[in-house]
Amino acid sequence: MNVLRWLVFALGIVLVLGNWLSVIRTLVAPRGFYSRVFSFFTTAWRNAFLFLARRLPDYRAKDRLLSLQEPTLVLALLAIWLTIFLTGFAFIIWPLSHVTIARAFEIAGSSEFTLGFATPTGPAPMAVVFMTAATGVVVIALQVGFLPTLYNGYNRRETLLTLLESRAGSPAWGPEILSRHANVGLMENLAEFYEQWEKWSADVGESHTTYPSLLYFRSPKPLASWITGLLAVLDSAALLLAFSPDLSPIQARLCLRMGFTAMRDIAQVLRFQFEEDPLPTNEILLTYEDFVKGVERMRQGGFP
Repeated sequence: MNVLRWLVFALGIVLVLGNWLSVIRTLVAPRGFYSRVFSFFTTAWRNAFLFLARRLPDYRAKDRLLSLQEPTLVLALLAIWLTIFLTGFAFIIWPLSHVTIARAFEIAGSSEFTLGFATPTGPAPMAVVFMTAATGVVVIALQVGFLPTLYNGYNRRETLLTLLESRAGSPAWGPEILSRHANVGLMENLAEFYEQWEKWSADVGESHTTYPSLLYFRSPKPLASWITGLLAVLDSAALLLAFSPDLSPIQARLCLRMGFTAMRDIAQVLRFQFEEDPLPTNEILLTYEDFVKGVERMRQGGFP
């Protein structure tokens, strides 16, 4: 029995240290790290939402459900961390205080949530109780501080995306951007437009690789998407450079490059496979019919 207690004690230390590593890598280290706890749980959570969304009848219903995916995940992850800490500290308290395992969980829970209704006797268990209480407070404080960071990044992303609707339609389309600018005589404003989107791409690339949860926060409007918006802007820049190189501002090329860089950085964080240096002759998903449709829309708007 004593051997079992000390094996459980060792397991408790592993749980506490491993869970702290998960918290630090997710909430503190600004590198977009993935801990095993985070990766396993988030994958299962997102797959469950996708499973349910596929069974809904229309896109708007799917969008409403998926809009809850990441906000609820952020809260669920906090519950998972607190549960693992509770279990780990209970395993540590059990052999030190010579109480039943149920009483050890009671002491750990009382300490982690600073309720104070259950206390052990002896210096070693009391030291663990203090560590348990500090852990609960610190983890909750880190998560509370994490939420404003997420929503600040989200708001910065969505502000320019909302402005894009009047220029690119909904959903956003690259040829529509050039068509509308040409139609109202605002071709000279494209330099400022692409400069703004170059900065936007840099900001999204940095914030969404640092905090990958932002990738899954959906836009407020069902037909709006930060990925679709960025691709529309990049398509318009590529079309402008291809059809009117003499009229193209340098900002279009810089925006195009920054957009590619941001998407590649995000793909690396998500561990997607892609070609580092694709050849111009490689196959693409865009069909010739789609290309002709886009060019025709540009002509209708009076694109030179």
